[in-house]
Amino acid sequence: MYMDKEVKRGYNEYLRLDEGEGKDGMMDVALLVMEAGDTYTIEEADKEVACLLFDGDVNMAWDDQSVDMVRPNPFDYNPWCLHVCKQTKIVITAKGPSNIYVQKTLNDKVAPEFKNRLFTPDDTDTWARGTDGVLQNCIKRDVRTCFDLDIAPYSNMVLGEVINLPGKWSSYPPHSHPQPEVYFYRYDKPMGYGAGWGNGELYETHHNGCALITKDCHSQVTAPGYACCYAWGIRHLPGDPWDKTRIDDPTHEWLVKDDADEHIWKCPTGY
Repeated sequence: MYMDKEVKRGYNEYLRLDEGEGKDGMMDVALLVMEAGDTYTIEEADKEVACLLFDGDVNMAWDDQSVDMVRPNPFDYNPWCLHVCKQTKIVITAKGPSNIYVQKTLNDKVAPEFKNRLFTPDDTDTWARGTDGVLQNCIKRDVRTCFDLDIAPYSNMVLGEVINLPGKWSSYPPHSHPQPEVYFYRYDKPMGYGAGWGNGELYETHHNGCALITKDCHSQVTAPGYACCYAWGIRHLPGDPWDKTRIDDPTHEWLVKDDADEHIWKCPTGY
C-alpha cells in the first residue's frame, strides 16, 4: 500500500497500528513538521518510540538529557535518531524549520531492560553498496542503519535510511521477508519522483510519500535528476525477528551477487 499526503505543520499521521492497513504494519508512522518556536511532546504508555531527524534544527529532551541536533539535509549528513522505551516523555523544540520521522510500536519492556538511547551522526555509518561495477553501477546506493536486532535486541523495530541516487535502483536486487516494512520518502527536490514495487503492486513515489510492504519482492528506483532519502522501518514479528532476513523465490530466473555481502540473491525477471 502506498500513501501520499499533503503534510501540514504539526503531527502528520500515516499509519496507526490499531487501525486499517496499520494493523498489518504493526507500527505507527508519522512525519512531524515544525517551525521555529514550535514544541511537541511525545509520551506513549505502551509503545517504544523512535524519532529520526530528516532535516532541521531542534532540541530533544528526555529523561535527564537535553541535546541540540542540527542536520542540514539527509543526503550529505548522517541522521540523529532518538529511540526510547514506553512511558518515556520526549519534548521536541524546533529552532528552525524541521522534519522528523516518527515510528512507534508496542513493547512491554521498560527501563533499564530497554535502554533509551540517542544515536548521533557519529554512531551511524554510511555504507556504500552496489559498487565496483555491479549491474553496470545501476544499483549504487548508500545504506545507514540506526538500530537493528544486533544493536538493539530489546526493540521490536528496526530503523535506518537509504540514499537512492538519481536514476538508480535501490532496495535491490528485489527481495522479500515476512516482517512488515515501511519506506518513507524524502526527495532532494519537492517535484522529485520515482517508482516502487511492493505487495505485487507498482506505484509512483513522491516527496513525503509512504509505502507499507507486507508481502512479495520489493525494490525502488528514482527518476534521473532526483535523489531520494527514504527511511526504512521494519517491525519484528513475534518469535521471528528481522535478522537481515532475505527470502529467495524459486521462480526467480537469474542470479546476481551484491558485492557488499556474502549472499547470492535470486531476482525476478522484469525487475
